[in-house]
Amino acid sequence: MEFGLSIFPTEDVHGPAELARAAEERGFESLLFPEHTHIPASRATPYPAGGELPPEYWHTLDPFVACTSAATATTRLKIGTGICLVVERDPIITAKEVASVDSVSGGRFLFGVGAGWNAEEMANHGTDPGKRFGLMRERIEAIKEIWSSDQASYSGRYVQFERIWCWPKPVQKPHPPIVVGGNGAGVIDRVLAYGDEWMPNRIGDDDGMIARFEQLARAAADAGRGPIPITLPSMPRDPARIERFERAGVHRAVFWLPASSRDEVEAALDRYTAAAEAYRRAGS
Repeated sequence: MEFGLSIFPTEDVHGPAELARAAEERGFESLLFPEHTHIPASRATPYPAGGELPPEYWHTLDPFVACTSAATATTRLKIGTGICLVVERDPIITAKEVASVDSVSGGRFLFGVGAGWNAEEMANHGTDPGKRFGLMRERIEAIKEIWSSDQASYSGRYVQFERIWCWPKPVQKPHPPIVVGGNGAGVIDRVLAYGDEWMPNRIGDDDGMIARFEQLARAAADAGRGPIPITLPSMPRDPARIERFERAGVHRAVFWLPASSRDEVEAALDRYTAAAEAYRRAGS
């Protein structure tokens, strides 16, 4: 089991470089940053977790800026998006941003992707929420085409371009891992269509989550694919639960750090470091 961290990198918490150095020094494998370009003040779309939406959702840094800062401050730590809202981004620019961060990091980028949940946020970017999954698929397919071709073309319902030159290409071959986020009914189909890994939110009880993991394993086998790795955010610290998730196919456990004061972040780092070290010791 690999252990990673995730945080909303706001102006009020550790800078991405400082946090990345702390993560690498403590033996974590990865550091992920989420994305929201903005949050509409109307708040018409309810927060999926319930209650009031935390303010870090509209204070977070751009994830590619945060990833670049983290990458240049470390040598081994994997950095990535957890997740990048590709339905709110131009695919040509996103292809260049991912390849650029993969280049400056020496091939350490994890490309977590998703379609998002905030309908007004998408609409402000010109995206019809009802068509976001089709749009996401085409944008990711187009990005992969840009990465893999010296002269790239793509013709879809939502994305079209013909014979473009776009460098750099990613260091990782054939490309950085595409980690598809989400828990919706169609997410397994999306993972199989264009993903390398799955990153579901940890929602509901452990039995329900593991049943979905088993569904993915069956679908992958039916499609002629090997086991598909799973990254699980908000991993509990209980070693028995971590072990159960690992047996079910989770290969990366991600602990969420609070977008809070320095003392609270440091305390959370201590707790999660202790949990990861205890699990490693138990398995050795």
